[in-house]
Amino acid sequence: MIAVVSPAVQVALAAVVAAGVVILAGPSVVAILAAWGQRQRIRDDAPSRHQGKAGTPTMGGMLIVPAIAAGALVGGFKAPVLFALGAMLAFGGIGLLDDALKILRNRNLGLRARERLMLQFAAAAVLGWIAVGVPWIGTNLAVPRLGSIDLGAGYAVFVAFFVVGFANAVNLTDGLDGLASGLVALAAVGLTVIGAVGLEPPAAIVGAAVVGAAAAFLRLNAHPARVFMGDVGSNALGAVLAALAIITKSELTLIVIGGVFVAEAFSVILQVAYFKRTGGRRIFRMSPLHHHFELVGWSEPQIVRRFYLAGSACLLFGLLVTG
Repeated sequence: MIAVVSPAVQVALAAVVAAGVVILAGPSVVAILAAWGQRQRIRDDAPSRHQGKAGTPTMGGMLIVPAIAAGALVGGFKAPVLFALGAMLAFGGIGLLDDALKILRNRNLGLRARERLMLQFAAAAVLGWIAVGVPWIGTNLAVPRLGSIDLGAGYAVFVAFFVVGFANAVNLTDGLDGLASGLVALAAVGLTVIGAVGLEPPAAIVGAAVVGAAAAFLRLNAHPARVFMGDVGSNALGAVLAALAIITKSELTLIVIGGVFVAEAFSVILQVAYFKRTGGRRIFRMSPLHHHFELVGWSEPQIVRRFYLAGSACLLFGLLVTG
């Protein structure tokens, strides 16, 4: 029956299915995670107000990922859908390992940065290899308003860095209640529109599933959060957004639409580089950027609302100017 309905109906259904899974299964999953002892460990150097979040169930990505898969498969087992879901599952799996090690070690340190990056680049290299080998992706990099550049085999390298970079950018943004999930929903709206306008129904369907799951997760994750998505969630969401951008040839547009994620990541890069170069001086009071505003005195809901506004502006700018 699903095969005969219009793409527009499938897009709407994907969002509804994904949101429904999160809403209906959410309370039970949170209870199970709490019973398993999957609770948040807080960094020693985190702002003091975060200490009150210790013990909140984490690894909520184990709810988000199946919800997105259920919504996305409304459109059937098409190659672009499987590519996006494969990226999500691969990076979600790495995040799951990271989260599990944190629980087992009873500290806020799972995989070391080098170990995590090695696994991520291995997974992303496979995605890059697939991308250059299938005609529906190809090796062109679209440059908004200017055309495209054929990167040849180098596109596989670009894909690897792009997916790893965006997955980690979303991961770094996931530091306040509802911040990453809300911004992911906004970015996914943009990719859904791009997929629909560009006559890429599979991408639009997956994008809608991400919108539905991420938005519904806010019911559990908005301040005060009852569950955190964990690395399994943030890595999976970042990877699926990057994969959708690759499918729709909107990689550079996603950098604009996801401008808040990019700013969060660059705040960390700049902070570390400046700290090392100056022997201990800092640009921000703390990075990622949302922690800087916490230490300035903004409340958590204030930061989240203002970052949502910035994310909305990035979404509109990306669609109007670079789309």
